[in-house]
Amino acid sequence: MPSFSALVRYVLSGMLMGGADIIPGVSGGTMALVVGVYERLVGAISSTVSFGLALLQFDLDAARDHFGDIPWGFLLPLGTGIALAIVLGARIIPGLMTAYPEQMRGLFFGLVGASLLIPALRIEELTPLRLGIGVACAFAAFLLTGLPALETTDPGLLRVFLSAAVAICAMILPGVSGAFLLKVLGIYETTLQALNGLSSLEAAPVLYVLTFCVGAAVGLGSFAKLLDWLLAHRHDATMSALVGLIAGALRALWPYVEANRALHLPGPTDPIGSVVALTVAGFAFVLGLLWWGRQSAVVEAQSAP
Repeated sequence: MPSFSALVRYVLSGMLMGGADIIPGVSGGTMALVVGVYERLVGAISSTVSFGLALLQFDLDAARDHFGDIPWGFLLPLGTGIALAIVLGARIIPGLMTAYPEQMRGLFFGLVGASLLIPALRIEELTPLRLGIGVACAFAAFLLTGLPALETTDPGLLRVFLSAAVAICAMILPGVSGAFLLKVLGIYETTLQALNGLSSLEAAPVLYVLTFCVGAAVGLGSFAKLLDWLLAHRHDATMSALVGLIAGALRALWPYVEANRALHLPGPTDPIGSVVALTVAGFAFVLGLLWWGRQSAVVEAQSAP
């Protein structure tokens, strides 16, 4: 059983991930890297999927073994933090993005930019192949984040299911924003409205959110198994890809952008000082989180039996 301080750290880590997941351009996977739980999270999700598959096959012995492999003391508080942040953030963050778009993008630019250090420092040997993987992933992420956003006010449930299955992968894939993918797929605003409408207990938002959750579970479970294998067998290549994805995805967070997503330099009427200050603050915040995560990990290791 984790210590109380570890449980608090997992909840707070989950809240950072959940908050990031509803911000277009910011990845929950990036925040998982920042707080030092990324590889453990991928392994935990993979074990949970293995447990579910064993149950579906009525293999109770294998299910019992996989159930024991799931770090519940880590996964439950982390999931609680993610859920809390998504519900609360759906009411707060979109308003801030609308009222202060340049400042908020500047803040997130600093947060995500600093997180590049995390996978980069985990690459033990940078070969030409791994460098090429990073460059290719950066180019792909740059193109992806430049796609025009779609929107529909009444998406079908199949579209909701498939969109959730694709977008949820960004929760464990640093550099790719699940919220941004939802905007590209046309259901971002509709999903926030459904989340905010849950309190009314009306059938429409409840059915929408249930469909979204099922799609997310299918997508996350499938992708986590692949990512867990890559981290175990192609660690440095995977980290190189993550560096490229994060670097390319910074395009979505450049503070000064046109309605058609074209980038531009700040003009005479654009805010500059506040944007720079928040960018530096975001960068410093990530460095502080890295220090906090390492100190907490050391304390937890020393207190373990």
